[in-house]
Formats: sequence, C-alpha cells, structure tokens
Amino acid sequence: MESFYTIQGEGFHAGVPAWFIRLGGCDVGCFWCDVKESWDPEVHPKFSIESIVKAAADSGARVVVITGGEPCMHNLGTLTSALRAARLRTHLETSGAHPLTGEWDWITLSPKKFKPARDEFYEKAHELKVIVFNKHDLIWGQEHADRLKTEAACFFQPEWDQRDTSVPLILNYIREHPDWRISLQTHKFIGVP
Repeated sequence: MESFYTIQGEGFHAGVPAWFIRLGGCDVGCFWCDVKESWDPEVHPKFSIESIVKAAADSGARVVVITGGEPCMHNLGTLTSALRAARLRTHLETSGAHPLTGEWDWITLSPKKFKPARDEFYEKAHELKVIVFNKHDLIWGQEHADRLKTEAACFFQPEWDQRDTSVPLILNYIREHPDWRISLQTHKFIGVP
C-alpha cells in the first residue's frame, strides 16, 4: 500500500526511526481501524521485492517495520530474507490471525476479537499490544498475556477516539498489574505518519 520513513510511534520501540512498509489486505475488520483503506489488496500498486528493499536501504533506516492491513496474509519469507541481507532489522506488527512466515528480529502481536490469533504467535512474540476500547479489553488483554510463552513486553494502548476514557482505565489497571505498560500513539500527537 505504501512505504515511508518515520518514527515508530507505539509500543516497545516508540521513538525509534524506522522505514514502514504497509501491505494491502486485511480480513480482520476492526471497526476502529485507522487504515481501512488498506483492507482491499487489489486497489494498491504492486512493487517488486527488489524495489521495496532498495527504498528501505536507501532511506538510511536500520529498522524496517512491516505492517498493514494484516501483513501475515502474505508470504513474507522472500521479503524478510532480502531485507536482512541488506543488513536491516525486521519488525512485524500483526494480529496473528494468519500463519507466520519470514525471518523476524521483533514480533509485535496485537490480537483482535474479530479473528483469533494463532497459537504460534504466543510462542514467538516479543511484544503484546492490546487496544483498549472499554474496560472489558483489560481483562481480555490479560487473558492473552497469560497465553504467552515468551518474556514479551505487554502494552495496553488506548483506542485513539476513546483515549479520554480508556487512558484512566489503563493507568488504574497497570498500577495494580505492573507487568503491563501503556503505549500511546505518539506519532499522532506529534503529527507524523
């Protein structure tokens, strides 16, 4: 769908400069998604892996974040191999609803209620990011944290349009559950993509 150089706005690597590759296609369908234009993969231009890797390498970034839509709808093996051959770190942001392919330095699992995450992601995730729309999402998020087989960093992130009500819920929860952290969409606060 698009690629661009920006600052990672969310989660564990917030503040890190990164080249983002946003792939078209998503069948998860979150009603609060802020990139619904990514859902239909057929409306976006196609690029060769060579041109994608060249743009990432030419950007000067050391980290490449592959996101979507839902990137795991695609076989990412060839792309990540080429990115790593170019000495770039590969980070994935996924709902975990599709099989994991590719070679990853960092996996962010952000499960969604609309389509369950596959078990393999709970074994490989470095980070769990749960979007909080209401109080029930905190309990639902803890259920996912309890399934992790790794020492993943766990984040609650307020849904952007509900942040005024969800931030206090998150703060109260993490005061009582200090294994959790809050993730804010800092890129939206500072006005970068």
